[in-house]
Amino acid sequence: MKSVGYYNGDFGALADMRVPMNDRGCYFGDGIYEASYGRNGTVYALDEHIHRFFKSATLIGLNFGFSKKDLEKIIAETVAKTELTEFFVYWQATRGTAERNHSYSDGMRANLWVIVKQRKMRPQGDRMKLITVEDTRGLWCHIKCLNLLPNVLAARKAESENADEAVFIRDGRVTECAHSNISILKNDKIITAPADRTILAGTGLAHLIHYCKQLGFAVEERPYYLNELLDADEIIVTSAGAPCSGVVEVDKHPTGGGAMEMLHTLQHILYADFISKTGG
Repeated sequence: MKSVGYYNGDFGALADMRVPMNDRGCYFGDGIYEASYGRNGTVYALDEHIHRFFKSATLIGLNFGFSKKDLEKIIAETVAKTELTEFFVYWQATRGTAERNHSYSDGMRANLWVIVKQRKMRPQGDRMKLITVEDTRGLWCHIKCLNLLPNVLAARKAESENADEAVFIRDGRVTECAHSNISILKNDKIITAPADRTILAGTGLAHLIHYCKQLGFAVEERPYYLNELLDADEIIVTSAGAPCSGVVEVDKHPTGGGAMEMLHTLQHILYADFISKTGG
């Protein structure tokens, strides 16, 4: 098989997998998720993603019937069933299965989904086109939950305007993108938004900050604004599938090009880290 699915103990070809209509993820988006990329049977930064998955579960009171080690084993078993040498892996947990009701029983057990399918990371050195959109997502952005309608609509708007990503703007402040974090390079310093309730603490962003500090690059975590984004020497988009992408335009205005050497250094080390930890 290439695309593989798992649901509560059952494996199969993804196209053949089925879930109950009473899964609360179907009614309410009542759950959480994680995603990463991998090669040669190894999922990149799996420990970090599983740690954030369990943290999200705690924040919404999700009752798992499995441990971190159990989840690691299930993901490994799902990956082992694919023929792909490069792949995307996604997993989510919904609160459980019950007839539709907004409230829920405290003893409800979570349902676990895992998906492995073909998708490659953005190529090293790739440069994105961005648009800006109003951030209407509320104050749950620090939880990687399934309620992603604003993100879906923003991503579709970006696609319709031949852009790669949409940047959320909240009262003039840059928060993050539809499915990425975003930082700026200015005067040899990385500036990135603090991890508050309007920001998801991305693993890709954590790797960027780690290697910036290792290389001796200054890092400032603070709110920054649209005028600073447009005036940046470089804009950096980070996610599981885009470890360090530069940006060539925002809302059709040219951007970047002011710190290419620093950007290329970061791109090289972040992509090299992925390759080295997924089988060389």
